[in-house]
Amino acid sequence: MRTALFRSMAALLTASGAVLLPAAAVAAPTPSPGATPVNRAGTSFLTATPISAGQPVRVDASIGDHLYWSFPATAGQVHEITATVTFPKGRGGASTWTVDVFDGLRRRQACTAGAQTPTVDAKASTVVLGCTLREVRPWAEPWSADPLPGTYVIRLSVIDLPEPDLGAPIDVDLLVGTIADRGASADDGELAAPLVPNTKAGTVLNGVPPVDAEADDESDPLADWLPDLGSRWVWTGIGGVLAAVAGVFGFAMTRRPRRR
Repeated sequence: MRTALFRSMAALLTASGAVLLPAAAVAAPTPSPGATPVNRAGTSFLTATPISAGQPVRVDASIGDHLYWSFPATAGQVHEITATVTFPKGRGGASTWTVDVFDGLRRRQACTAGAQTPTVDAKASTVVLGCTLREVRPWAEPWSADPLPGTYVIRLSVIDLPEPDLGAPIDVDLLVGTIADRGASADDGELAAPLVPNTKAGTVLNGVPPVDAEADDESDPLADWLPDLGSRWVWTGIGGVLAAVAGVFGFAMTRRPRRR
């Protein structure tokens, strides 16, 4: 009886493993057929290079650079980010890398799986980073940090390394994949507008404001010789008057009476 039971359990585990392996293989992100590769990256949130799910990224960079990409996400999607950094030979020591994901409000999103902050020794030639995000919700409470539909920003950087390794050339391969898309859920709510970063900041005025020619002609020539009345001149005048009054009062108190 025990032998038959063990054999049946082993058969069930083998069958379940055979079912789970194809599912895991399908869930892994792969480049979309015919997707145009991206060979550049931004250097800040405002200059993040836009990409889409399934679009491969391969850029040449330097150790110490902060690389930024952005991608759109809709409700019900689950995204997985994978990045591979290839190092040159002869590095000075171990280094720690990180991949961070932010939503449209620049809130850092948590990863449910993947090596988000791996550390590699000096002999390693590559390091693989990964981050699986939570499912995007159609709405959330204002105080929560749940992922919402909109534009997400990826930042790849090194956070700890020997100083002599700064500036060394590296190759970065990155891919964003949609491993699940459940569509609109049964949540009773919907976001009014996607969370998109504000990339249109105010303009900087470098020119000198124009001077009104008519107002300049109507100015009094005598006023040009007089100093501009400001708080410094007002307090200087008040101080002079007080000093004069104090001098007269002091003289009156200390002068000797006349003798007849």
